[in-house]
Amino acid sequence: MAQPVIVWFRNDLRLADHPALAAAAEVGAPILPLYILDDATPKRWRMGGASRWWLHKSLTTIAKDLAKRGGRLCLRRGETPKVLSALLAETGASGVYATRGYEPWEPALQQAAAHACRAAGAEFRVFSGRLLFEPEAILTGDGRPYRVFTPFWKACLAHDPPRAPVPAPRLKSFAEAKSDRLEDWGLLPTGPDWAQGLLETWRPGEAAALERLGAFIDNRLANYAEGRNFLDLDETSRLSPHLHFGEISANQIWYVVTHAAGCAGARTESGAEAYLRELGWREFSYHLLHHFPTIPSEPLRPEFATFPWRDDRDALAAWQQGRTGYPIVDAAMRELWQTGFMRNRARMIVASFLVKHLLIPWQRGADWFLDTLVDADLANNSANWQWVAGSGADAAPYFRIFNPVLQGAKFDPDGSYVRRFVPELAALPAPDIHVPWQAPASVLAQANLVLGETYPRPIVDHAKARARSLAAFAAIRR
Repeated sequence: MAQPVIVWFRNDLRLADHPALAAAAEVGAPILPLYILDDATPKRWRMGGASRWWLHKSLTTIAKDLAKRGGRLCLRRGETPKVLSALLAETGASGVYATRGYEPWEPALQQAAAHACRAAGAEFRVFSGRLLFEPEAILTGDGRPYRVFTPFWKACLAHDPPRAPVPAPRLKSFAEAKSDRLEDWGLLPTGPDWAQGLLETWRPGEAAALERLGAFIDNRLANYAEGRNFLDLDETSRLSPHLHFGEISANQIWYVVTHAAGCAGARTESGAEAYLRELGWREFSYHLLHHFPTIPSEPLRPEFATFPWRDDRDALAAWQQGRTGYPIVDAAMRELWQTGFMRNRARMIVASFLVKHLLIPWQRGADWFLDTLVDADLANNSANWQWVAGSGADAAPYFRIFNPVLQGAKFDPDGSYVRRFVPELAALPAPDIHVPWQAPASVLAQANLVLGETYPRPIVDHAKARARSLAAFAAIRR
C-alpha cells in the first residue's frame, strides 16, 4: 500500500478551496486528515472560551464531512513537532501538507514541523489558503510593508486577482491512526454551561458558512454599505467566525461577492465594494501581523509606550460586564457575552470607551475580546484595537473620541438594540433610553428603573473623560 500523506488541518476546517488538501489528493496516496491541539501556543494567545466552543463544533462537523467520504479525522493533543514525529513514525507517511499561518509563533513552528518531517524522511509542504494575497506580494515601491490602509488596498486591487477557488477534491482513499476523543479535550464549558446563547446564535461548519454567504448575497449585500453600521438592523454577513476557522476561504467570498456585484445594479455594486473593502482590512491586519509580529502586545507607534494608562480594575470589570451606565456600551458588551459576537460599529464604540473614557490599556480590551469572541482573530483583533487606541497603523486620530450617547442615538435610534440586550431598560421610551440618568423621575418610576440599583449610573462623565483623554494624548505628543 502506498505511503499516506498527512493533511494537517489548522484554521482551514473545510474541504472546498483547500490547496493543501487538493495537492495531497493529486498525489494519489491515502490521506490521513489530522488536527493538532497544540499546548505550546503562547499562553496569552491560546484560544478563549468562545473559540474553544466553536472549535469543538467545527471539528465535529468536518469529522462528519470526512466520514461521509470514508475518512476519519485524527485528533492529537500536544506540541506539534512531537505529534508529527510520532505520527510519521507510526504511519510511515511520505509527507505533511499544511496551510501557511501568520501568527508570531508561526515561523518557528513551521520550521520545527519541517525539521520533524526531514528527520523522518518525509517532505513538508506549506500552501497559501488563508489570505487573498501573501504578505510578500503587496509591498511599497521601495519594498517595505504598507502602514496605511488606502494605498495598501489600492495596491491589492492593482495586483493580479486572487486565485480562483477550487472545488473539494475527490478523496479516493484514507489512512487511519489512533486518535484522541474530541470530548476528552474539554473544549466545551461545564459547570455552568454559559454557551447556550452561542448555540442559539451559530451553526459552525463549512455547509453553514456557505449557506450564510448565500443568504448575505441574496438579502443583505445591497444594503450593506449603509446598513452595516446600524445596530438595530441585521445587515452584516456574520461570516467572520467561519472565516477565522477557515470553514470558508477569503477567495470563495471574494469571487461570490464580485460575481454578485457584476450581475446586479449600482446599489449592490456599492454594497459589494464596501464589503470587499472590509475583507481588505482583514488582509491588511494579517500583513501587519506578519511584518510587525509584536503588535498583539506592543504599540506600533513607539511614542505610545509612555502613554499614561490607568490600572482601574473596577472600571475594567464594569466594562466587561456591561455595567458602565452607558446603554449602548452595555448592550454591546452583553451581546458579546451572550452570543460571542459584536458588530464592527459596536466594537469601535466599546473599544473607544475603554481606552479613551477609562484610559485602560488597549491590551486589556484585546485580551477580553480574544476570550469572548467566536471570531477571535489575533491579526484583526490586534490591528483594530491599536487603530482605536491611536497607536497602530493608519490609526484613528487621537482626538476622535466617540460620544456613546450620540453613537447610540444615531445607530440605535429607536433603542431596540439596547432593549434586547439590556432588558432592565426595555420600558424606557426612545428619547430616554440612551440617557436614562436624564429621564424624569416619573418616567423612571413607570419603567420600574432605579438608577444605581436596577441599572448603574454612568461610571464616568463623558465631558470630563474626554478632556482627561485629550490631555493624556497631548502629553505624549509633546
